[in-house]
Amino acid sequence: MIPRIDAAALLAGDPDTVSAVRRAASGFGFLTLYNTPIPAAQVRDVLAAYRAFFKLPEADKARVDMARTGASRGWGGARSEQVDPQANPDYKQVFDCGFEAPGTGLRTYAPNLWPGRPEGFRATIEGYYTAACAFSLDLLGAIGGAIGKEKDYFADKFDRPMALLRGNYYPSRPAWAGEKDFGIATHTDYGCLTLLATDGTPGLEVRKRGGGWIAVTAAPGEFIINFGEMLEMWTAGRVVATPHRVKGSPEERLSVPLFFNPNHDTNVAPIGSGRVILAADHLQKRFDETYVHLQGKAG
Repeated sequence: MIPRIDAAALLAGDPDTVSAVRRAASGFGFLTLYNTPIPAAQVRDVLAAYRAFFKLPEADKARVDMARTGASRGWGGARSEQVDPQANPDYKQVFDCGFEAPGTGLRTYAPNLWPGRPEGFRATIEGYYTAACAFSLDLLGAIGGAIGKEKDYFADKFDRPMALLRGNYYPSRPAWAGEKDFGIATHTDYGCLTLLATDGTPGLEVRKRGGGWIAVTAAPGEFIINFGEMLEMWTAGRVVATPHRVKGSPEERLSVPLFFNPNHDTNVAPIGSGRVILAADHLQKRFDETYVHLQGKAG
């Protein structure tokens, strides 16, 4: 079973909770959190805002279509992303926004694209982005402590985070879908920590170490946490990135992941290795491989 963790106890340094998180980080790569500082009502508001956006006519969403940009900001329609080159492009829709840093020239800090509708969308999403980033940094400190690093090891590496907030809309699984069609195909996340809110509808499946899949859900106000390739590399494998997928079902589903990643110039090579791997280089390479409108543009 994927561990269910009391977030307040973790942040307070409760020894049993810290031990459970250590096991989850090194063994499962996933955990769920309850009793968090983010109110369930705020999560429901965010889900409602994304739901209203995704229900807009296609022409309205196309005004903020990321396919017209060289970055991952705005709306991505069905089949705009391909996380597994052996599968067909994913049939979900997405809306991405993130930290802006004008003048850097880095696509991981690109300007956001905001729709004119629904009313209040930008304020709702930006308010949640701020809260989710603050909570994620606290979580990283606790996880760093759990794996034997100083609790403030990550603190100065996230003041300009390449943190990407996404709304995912998974329609009911299409009648035409075959064995290579997914809401999102099997993948590991690319960055450090993913803070995932959902509407409670089942759909996310995590690959078990011995093979097969296990479903994981969380009600609004609770969160699913998983770790990405960057943190696995950075911690020399003390934290693991685990493959997961959404095949889809007859029910629609909404999820809201915050992909929490460090400043662009952070060295995420294994600690003590003497190597240099810049966070922005790793992340942009993976984006260029995944977003259909960026494929073939790496370098």
